[in-house]
Amino acid sequence: MARLFGTDGVRGLANGLLTAELALQLAQAAAVVLGHERAANGTRPRAVVARDPRASGEFIAAAVEAGLSSSGIDVYDAGVLPTPAAAYLIADLNADFGVMISASHNPAPDNGIKFFARGGQKLPDEVEDAIEAQLGKEPSRPVGGDVGRIQRFSDAEDRYIVHLLGTLPHRLEGLKVVLDCAHGAASGCSPQVFASAGAEVVVIGAEPDGLNINDGVGSTHLGQLKEAVIKHGADFGIAHDGDADRCLAVDHEGNEVDGDQIMAILALALKASGKLKDDVLVATVMSNLGLKIALRDAGITLRETAVGDRYVLEAMRDGGFSLGGEQSGHVIFSDYATTGDGVLTGLQIAAQVAGTGRTLQDLARAMTKLPQLMINVKGVDKSRAATDEGVAAAVAAAELELGDTGRVLLRPSGTEALVRVMVEAADMETATRICTELAGVVEDRLAIPRELAL
Repeated sequence: MARLFGTDGVRGLANGLLTAELALQLAQAAAVVLGHERAANGTRPRAVVARDPRASGEFIAAAVEAGLSSSGIDVYDAGVLPTPAAAYLIADLNADFGVMISASHNPAPDNGIKFFARGGQKLPDEVEDAIEAQLGKEPSRPVGGDVGRIQRFSDAEDRYIVHLLGTLPHRLEGLKVVLDCAHGAASGCSPQVFASAGAEVVVIGAEPDGLNINDGVGSTHLGQLKEAVIKHGADFGIAHDGDADRCLAVDHEGNEVDGDQIMAILALALKASGKLKDDVLVATVMSNLGLKIALRDAGITLRETAVGDRYVLEAMRDGGFSLGGEQSGHVIFSDYATTGDGVLTGLQIAAQVAGTGRTLQDLARAMTKLPQLMINVKGVDKSRAATDEGVAAAVAAAELELGDTGRVLLRPSGTEALVRVMVEAADMETATRICTELAGVVEDRLAIPRELAL
């Protein structure tokens, strides 16, 4: 049987894979696994529950809260909030654990359940496995005064906003910013915190109706933000995704500033202020080679991890590093957050523009993005991608040709029968030629025999 937990909690079609019954059972299982320490001490465990504004989040949250409270967990219902806000509030409240109900940048019909441990930390695989193993077993069934209580976490958003404002080195007067909230969880707090910091704010994508989350807006659809920045003559624009754990930006001319460029800007700023621990930035192998070159020239080491924010977080915790993230805009400041925080990231970008007097476009020139092309080669035996001699020889030849001006990355998909072939080079013509040639080798060498594919 396939593992229920994916790379970021349990996610799927609401009322398809993710039913109210499953939500209830997951909550009951989590209550046993994550709430046992406080229960053993004779005090009732506490959990924070938050969600994004998807319509299905209402019944899933109700099921989760029923499962927790019926298992003897006191529930603090924080309502609609960004994922990083939920993580922060778990630590701020000193709760035993927390639950975020969101499918992030996915379309509205999907939803997900993500658990956080004490302190707002993501769960390691072994704890998720323990929760999954608990499914189907008899849940805890306290009675009388031992059942959990559910209360509204009435000042949850205010606490989060105060926390965010406390991270700023100075105010943002003089800046005009367009915020695209993806009709998602940041629709309330992001405009409020930027305005409270002194910026003039233009808001789009902040009218969630439960069904329009990520629909043509947000970090996966930057068209409307680009148009709004130019129309309003703004200094720059910030785009969140549905649960606001990501941030991408657009400069005053409508040019996209991706996660790699954002990390370059922030890493250089932290190094200049002496706050970049060991002068290290943690990022995944998918980050553009231009980021590594820019950091090297600035005396900063790039520590690379596998793809996924959990691997970035693990490396940051292991080394005590202060900054990490992904090309997608999932940026983590360990001094202020335990997960990616799109609102926090946007504020820190704004602080750099306001503090330096430079445009975002100028700041983004800290790195030069190398042309990059990725081809998904489908219908192949991905398990042999790392061991096939013909593929290895083709990769070695490509790397020899590219030298220091590019790189090759072959990455088997974690969920599909395909291999991703990515090539970066000094020019797009070279990247396209080499990537196409390598994809052909992968397709020929790793093809699944017809009789096995049927």
